[in-house]
Amino acid sequence: MMINELESLVLTLSTKVYFVVIGLEILFSFWFDRRYYTLADTATNIYLTSLNMLLDVALRGFVAVVLGFFFQFRLFEWEPNWGYWLTLFLAEDFLFYWLHWVDHHSRLFWAVHVTHHSSAFFNLTTGFRSSVFQPVYRFIYFIPLALLGFPVMDIFLMYSVTQIYGILLHTQTIGKLNRFVEFIFVTPSHHRVHHASDVPYLDKNIGMVLIIWDRMFGTFAEEQTDKPMQYGLFQKETPQGPLNIVFHEWQGIWQDMKRPLPFYIKLKYLLMPPGWSHDGSSLTSEQLRKKQEEELT
Repeated sequence: MMINELESLVLTLSTKVYFVVIGLEILFSFWFDRRYYTLADTATNIYLTSLNMLLDVALRGFVAVVLGFFFQFRLFEWEPNWGYWLTLFLAEDFLFYWLHWVDHHSRLFWAVHVTHHSSAFFNLTTGFRSSVFQPVYRFIYFIPLALLGFPVMDIFLMYSVTQIYGILLHTQTIGKLNRFVEFIFVTPSHHRVHHASDVPYLDKNIGMVLIIWDRMFGTFAEEQTDKPMQYGLFQKETPQGPLNIVFHEWQGIWQDMKRPLPFYIKLKYLLMPPGWSHDGSSLTSEQLRKKQEEELT
């Protein structure tokens, strides 16, 4: 496992923070009878993050070699000052937005990412409900960072920091924050929208740290507090079983690929957004929103 001392310190401190804030949220949920947690759901979250971490560790050396290769052809040399770290943060957060966008808009990658959205609960441990196989391809999106002149270990460090922030967003115990904060940063309110299965919220608020990317690219939605949100998968029950929880969407893709359809149609079932169908038997999030809007007018 390739990890530098600073990243190790960040991970050690964040782990202690997780234990404290998760413990406090569990107490809050129990004391006020909010029922944010179940033992089975929390165990599933731990299981999925363990699989993800094992794969991430196994691939860390390979990823470092690939990014190091591209670093040889870097376009810029940087001085390690505040401007360097700010630029790395902005670039990494921007690239992660597009990684996350593709995860939501191509069924091939949604089959990996769907595990993160498959719980009907939303609490701090949901942040650990990892997309198990994302480490296999995530590094591809960070190749531009190496070309821009950012060393491998700094890329790893910045990703760890932004992931810590992202995990702490998975809570229902914090309401909306200051308007300025809500305008610039992803907040728990924004991320509740992202995990909600209500039609207006599907595939919205994709950013990790900055919500400005969503505002710029048309994927922003405001949390409406007049009715409770529904979490989990749209019109699907939470998948059960250690294998099914990881591979259920792949099973659905396989069933569609086996159908007697032209090859280009089969390819669309693999690459088009989740819910796409050639005959309208299922709908994408955009189609669902359009249908809902038409029914309301």
